[in-house]
Amino acid sequence: MQPSLASKRKRTRIAAVTAAVALGTGLYAAGAASADHSAPRSDKEIPNLTKVTDKIKAYYGDTVDKKGQHYASPDSNYAKQLADIQKKAKAQLERTVKNKPGKKGAKPAIVLDVDDTTLLTYNYELQQGFNFTPASQDAYLKSTDMGPVFGMPQLVNWAQSKGITVFYVTGRDEHQRDWSVRNLKNAGYKPAADPAHFFLKNKKTPPAYLPCGASCTTVEYKSGTRKHIESEGYDIVANFGDQYSDLTGGYANHTYKLPNPMYFLP
Repeated sequence: MQPSLASKRKRTRIAAVTAAVALGTGLYAAGAASADHSAPRSDKEIPNLTKVTDKIKAYYGDTVDKKGQHYASPDSNYAKQLADIQKKAKAQLERTVKNKPGKKGAKPAIVLDVDDTTLLTYNYELQQGFNFTPASQDAYLKSTDMGPVFGMPQLVNWAQSKGITVFYVTGRDEHQRDWSVRNLKNAGYKPAADPAHFFLKNKKTPPAYLPCGASCTTVEYKSGTRKHIESEGYDIVANFGDQYSDLTGGYANHTYKLPNPMYFLP
């Protein structure tokens, strides 16, 4: 019997937390696309989970408010790493605007993932002990707005002001649309997350342009959606995501991997 998608995601998230230190940031920066699932030969090959969590907190500049809620700091190494990536992306987008039109006169567009690309899940992850479940995510999204990923509203709003169309493509489920739209708006994103520009997974009635239907992998779903966007007359000049599965599969001129040591999604 095959495990459910939720259970596989849960295990992969836990595995990624322990793998983050074992593999090292250098390997991730070089483009590691999967967590190591080989069986350790001894306990010495396994990083201590508490120490890994402490490193993640330090990287995000963990700040605790009066209610005991954890938030990332805009002065953290995480925020600094983001700023470097965003600087490169903006320079590329500026060249795109200057040298338009795009491919065969297509309209320039960017595609953005949601979790940890536009909205920061850090507080949710700390609440759950990095133990994602669909039920806990629903409860959180329904009642709570995630803060924006540092610097991303400014970059996205600037891109829109230069005539670049903004699309959001997320692995969140269709039933989470209203909560997600509310959160994106409240987090400061000006481009409308309307049905024409915001794509969520629809397992009940998947779109006809996805041949894999309800059984799409993340790569199939996201690359297939980007292909659909380009078929509508757009040239995706940049694709932003915190997972390699957000970026794989083509249909984007440039890709930008944002940092996320909290979990791994194939």
